[in-house]
Amino acid sequence: MKADCYEILGVAKEASGEEIKRAYRKLAMQFHPDRNPGDAVAEQKFKDLAHAYDILKDDQKRAAYDRFGHAAFENGGPGAGRPGADFGFGANFSDIFDQMFGDMTGRRGDSPNQRGSDLRYNLEITLEAAFKGDQVTIRVPGWSACSPCNGSGAANGQPPVNCPTCGGAGRVRAQQGFFTVERTCASCGGAGRVIKDPCRSCGGSGRVRKEKTLEVTIPPGVDDGTRIRLSGEGEMGLRGAPSGDLYVFLSVKSHGFFQRDGADLHCRVPIPMPTAALGGQIEVPTIDGSRSHVTIPPGTQSGQQFRLRGKGMTILQTPGRGDLYIEVGVETPVKLTKRQKELLQEFEKEGSGGPGTHPESEGFFARVKEFLGELRD
Repeated sequence: MKADCYEILGVAKEASGEEIKRAYRKLAMQFHPDRNPGDAVAEQKFKDLAHAYDILKDDQKRAAYDRFGHAAFENGGPGAGRPGADFGFGANFSDIFDQMFGDMTGRRGDSPNQRGSDLRYNLEITLEAAFKGDQVTIRVPGWSACSPCNGSGAANGQPPVNCPTCGGAGRVRAQQGFFTVERTCASCGGAGRVIKDPCRSCGGSGRVRKEKTLEVTIPPGVDDGTRIRLSGEGEMGLRGAPSGDLYVFLSVKSHGFFQRDGADLHCRVPIPMPTAALGGQIEVPTIDGSRSHVTIPPGTQSGQQFRLRGKGMTILQTPGRGDLYIEVGVETPVKLTKRQKELLQEFEKEGSGGPGTHPESEGFFARVKEFLGELRD
């Protein structure tokens, strides 16, 4: 059983979008693979967080999840990657009606001339491909026209003839008490015509199984759940009927450096303790493959963020880009030499600087002293 998305992010079901966003950022930084190298549990937690946030950050996906749970995104459920889908009762009422009463009204039946079914293909892409766009080749199992009968389903090119059961109407009527019930003709499946001599290669269907290769153009700026429609590339219809469509649903792999939040990117960069104390410059990667310099002011603390405008993701169908947020983590040195230890000890003896040198710890211990004084009183 899959864990609840709200529990994964540690928020209430009534949480606002901003609260969900803050909770995700905090936990994603905590469990990011860069901070937990080799920790399989943390890596899985990071993936679960990304999955939960992808659902809850989108109002439509969240509405589907609140109503149907994880089933909304599985096996073609009402929220399975369909942006803008209507999750109300009315959206499926006609389907339910046809299933219950279709045989009586003659609206139901697998007509040999019906349009082919739509197909779904799940495609995973890299964050870089989502940023700049890509051209991807995919192989899809499907149907193609039978060569011997040229898709007609009949041997020797013989045309179909009127169905002897329904006389070409495609439906038959039967008297049941006071009612006359009309049903789809079982002999021709509602087509009204039958093939007297079916093609041996395809069994009369006019199509054969065959894998096909397709090129998918991925536009810059796509996100998880983006759907690309390839018209006419779905399942082939029977005996020359129109083919359905192929829908390619995209999912974006997690990245080694960047965490995505819409059009913005976040990256955590470790910096040496002297750089944080004295200031300096660091070089950071960007999603377009270039590098940018970030000026670190003296006295920078862990968790402080720096914004690089226009260095984030491409915004879909626009020339604009989001921003890149650099969060620094001050790294405590390890494996010190004897001389380095002596220098740090000298620094400590000097009182680690005057008042204001460590504002956060000074403020903390001042509050501790005040608290303990209140307890004594």
